[in-house]
Amino acid sequence: MMFLPQLLAKTAQGEKLAVLTCYDASFARILARAGVDILLVGDSLGMTVQGHDTTLAVSLDQMVYHTEAVARGADKAFIMADLPFGSYQESPQQAFASAVRLLSAGANMVKLEGGAVMCDTVAFLVARGVPVCAHLGLLPQSVNASGYRMQAKDEAGARQLLDDALALQAAGAQMLLLEAIPAALARKASEQLSIPTIGIGAGPDCSAQVLVLHDILGLTEQPPSFAKNFMLGAAGIEAAVRAYVEAVKAGEFPVA
Repeated sequence: MMFLPQLLAKTAQGEKLAVLTCYDASFARILARAGVDILLVGDSLGMTVQGHDTTLAVSLDQMVYHTEAVARGADKAFIMADLPFGSYQESPQQAFASAVRLLSAGANMVKLEGGAVMCDTVAFLVARGVPVCAHLGLLPQSVNASGYRMQAKDEAGARQLLDDALALQAAGAQMLLLEAIPAALARKASEQLSIPTIGIGAGPDCSAQVLVLHDILGLTEQPPSFAKNFMLGAAGIEAAVRAYVEAVKAGEFPVA
């Protein structure tokens, strides 16, 4: 099993990390074999697997179930699992109880959404041995307030995101996912932070890139503009995943 220090050593050496969502054992085996660095058990399963319009219906029990399945399929992979909506916002103690269930299911790290308001929770988790990836920019769990659109496009929004990023890092977050923000802002955040950044729709300058598995396999009817179908011209699923991994590590995806 890969642990956080081994993963962070890769980024410290300048290696780009390839991240994909994963929800079951079969795909976990394929992704691990193809060299994916982080398998993200995302609450995006609410849409890709369950058919909902948002991630909000996903429960903690469901996240535990899928994390267990992924862990059984790829016991040597680094697994990150989302804390689903309503499972951590109430208090740091609630977040810790939820994180314990995900780590017990096989996750190596949990991911939560939100800015400086989540700093106390991040600090509480990290102090108790729970690695945390924070998430800024487009927050799918806040879709009712923000919608699915590019975030932090103006000066005030950009300043707020940078302030939140630095605050989360100071609270102990070991990684930061940046979703749907201008590439220049993602580059600035990545330069100012000492922790790795994971980009999705945030340009090429983050420490890592993540996409939804269904998007790179051409299974999404209306994929986001920043996604790419790696199945085109590939001999099969594993070949498509390998092509994604190689493109990320070579700096060829996403394009500037």
